[in-house]
Amino acid sequence: MTDQSPVTVVGVSGSPTHPSRTTALVAEVTEAFATELGGTATVIELAPLLGGLGAGPFRSQLGPAVIDALEKVEAADVVVVGSPAYRATYTGLFKLFFDHIGQYALVGKPIVLTATGGSDRHALLVEHQMRPLFGFFQSLTLPLGIFAGEGDFEDYRIVSEELEGRIQSSLKRSLPLIRSHLNPGEVALDAGFARPHDF
Repeated sequence: MTDQSPVTVVGVSGSPTHPSRTTALVAEVTEAFATELGGTATVIELAPLLGGLGAGPFRSQLGPAVIDALEKVEAADVVVVGSPAYRATYTGLFKLFFDHIGQYALVGKPIVLTATGGSDRHALLVEHQMRPLFGFFQSLTLPLGIFAGEGDFEDYRIVSEELEGRIQSSLKRSLPLIRSHLNPGEVALDAGFARPHDF
């Protein structure tokens, strides 16, 4: 990234349905990070790409829409990922998409982890399933993931002040790390980084 280039924040929603609470969450978080970083926000919904992702086992067999989505994620400065909980983990659609991402394309890249579920029992999906996946990619998974339950939405819109607060806490804790990554001369942490009330 050069000083003249806007920061690109790309969100990926692994929901197989539309409309989707997961997509609403990913879009809100992607826009929030892009606004704070003075960058651009793009959200990729995987549901319309399901047929293309199943075209073959190799990237060379995938269609142009899928390749374009993969390349947008690989080129992004910051990636926001989200999936609904299916059988206590992320969707197969989410995994299939990231199976085609270049093995070293996300090394060091800041990743914001989000997930949705029918109840808070699924909240550990972020830590126990998503964080290890992006550990494989050697990504910089940001410290405070964001989980949302059904009660946080109404008509596929976020209506929960508590969820909005979690998004703001994630922003506050993550932005110093992102800015340090994008501009290595900056100090990564500030005095308020680890205060307990941020959780």
